[in-house]
Amino acid sequence: MLREIVTGVFVATSRQMSTTSTVLASGGQALLIDPAWMPDELDALSETLRARSLEVVGGFSTHAHHDHLLWHPGFGDAPRWASPTTAELARSERATLVEYLGTDFPEALVDLMGRVDAVTELPAVSIPQGFAPELLIHDGHAPGHTALWLPEQRVLIAGDMLSDLELPLPFYPDDLPSYLDALDLLAEYASRALMVIPGHGSPGYDALARLDADRRFLDDVNAGREPSDARVVNPGMGEALEHLREMTGSNAS
Repeated sequence: MLREIVTGVFVATSRQMSTTSTVLASGGQALLIDPAWMPDELDALSETLRARSLEVVGGFSTHAHHDHLLWHPGFGDAPRWASPTTAELARSERATLVEYLGTDFPEALVDLMGRVDAVTELPAVSIPQGFAPELLIHDGHAPGHTALWLPEQRVLIAGDMLSDLELPLPFYPDDLPSYLDALDLLAEYASRALMVIPGHGSPGYDALARLDADRRFLDDVNAGREPSDARVVNPGMGEALEHLREMTGSNAS
């Protein structure tokens, strides 16, 4: 189900890891950002767009993880974009990414996964009227990870960062400095954002508070302190905390 959170900005949330699909729509056109992620959910998103008479004019993948590189035949053959590093990883790591989808994933969707071309600015042909997305490319969470800033709407589409459910995950490549640099890059936009949309979790009006919480969490772990972040109890986050401790060589005091 698509939920309009700001005029023309719609979000659907998957039952799988609360993964978000973002749709920018106006004038009968739509740009899809990270459409995800179970086959029946992609079917439903395609049908919803058709029912709303929305023509898909472009797609964008925020990073080269399998759940953010998906597509559906019902979206048509509109161009699909990603940062140069993301596009390269989608090609070079394709076999591994396909494995993550599992053997039961429909062949037609497997074939469409990751068919993205490299850009550093979104072409006008893929942008619905009334939007002017800016690509914020960095290496936090994954090489070539990209957030999108919508200045008119004051919406920050953060990819797999600034989540209310997930802790910071600088696991690929295990590079904490890149993640901290990414937070610094996003800070200016978070301070201006009316709304933030994470790749996993819920949209919120608290972009800057989420960014500050991520910094505090990383500072605590790096210093060997026990973090008080409530997200630690969420599924998979205990393991993520232990991995980060291994990466930093720190132990809770």
